[in-house]
Amino acid sequence: MTPGRRPPWQLQPWTIDEVAAHVARDLPPGSYVNIGIGLPTLVPRHIPADRDVVLHSENGILGLGPPPSPDAADPELIDAGKNLASLVPGGSYFSHAEAFAMIRGGHLDVAVLGAFEVSHDGDLANWSMPGEKLPAVGGAMDLAAGARRVVVLTRHVARNGAPKLVARCSYPLTAARAVSRVYTDLATMEIADGRFVAVESAPGLEPGYLRQVTGGKVEWADHNRPLGPQGGQVMSQARATNWPSPAAGQQSAKSLAP
Repeated sequence: MTPGRRPPWQLQPWTIDEVAAHVARDLPPGSYVNIGIGLPTLVPRHIPADRDVVLHSENGILGLGPPPSPDAADPELIDAGKNLASLVPGGSYFSHAEAFAMIRGGHLDVAVLGAFEVSHDGDLANWSMPGEKLPAVGGAMDLAAGARRVVVLTRHVARNGAPKLVARCSYPLTAARAVSRVYTDLATMEIADGRFVAVESAPGLEPGYLRQVTGGKVEWADHNRPLGPQGGQVMSQARATNWPSPAAGQQSAKSLAP
C-alpha cells in the first residue's frame, strides 16, 4: 500500500483466484480464447465443464483444460507458462508455427493477458520493465494485435504500491489501444473514451479510494455493484451485453468484426 493511501476499513479485495473466476465467468460460450502466461493461467480451473469455450495456448495447444491432479499430470504437457496442463476431449497440440498462425490469422475471439501497466486509452505494457536483464515479449504483441478482444488480469497496484492502471504507460508498449477491459483485485474496469469505468467493485470499495489508487481517469458506472465471492458464478447482464459474438465454426473472427 502506498503511504497516505489508507484503504477503507471495510474494503475486502478479491483474491486473485476470485478475479480469475470473474474472467472465466465472462468468456462467451462458443469462443476461442488464448490464455496468457502469469496470472491468466489461473482462469482454466474456473471454467465450468459444460461451458463451450475452447482455450488456446501459444506453445501449441487447442483445447487446454484445467490443471491436472498430481496422479494424472503428464510432465510433457505444459501450458505457455510452463505449468502442468491437461487436454480436454477433442483437444490437440501442434507446433509454435501453427499456434501463431491461429493468432496472426485472426482466429481468436479473446486473449487474456497479464500486464505491468494499462493506460486509460487501452495501451498495454507487459513485456519489459526497468531492471530486467532479459526482457521477453513472447507472443504478447501478436496476441494484442490478432485477438478480437483483449482483456487483462492483474493486481490493481504493484508491489511497491504504484498504480498499474495509469494515464500513460511508462514502460515500453506491447500494443497501443488494445485493451478493452481490466480485471483487478479491486474492480472490473471497462476502458471507454479515455477513462476506466468501474462496472463491478470489491465489497467495501469506495469511489474516492479507487481514484486514489488508479493513475488514470476513473468513472464509477451507474450500474456498478459490489460483488462478493459468489459473484463469480453468474455473468451480469450489464457486462454480458458488451461482448462481441464469438466466431462461428470455421469462420474467421476478422469477418465478424463489428
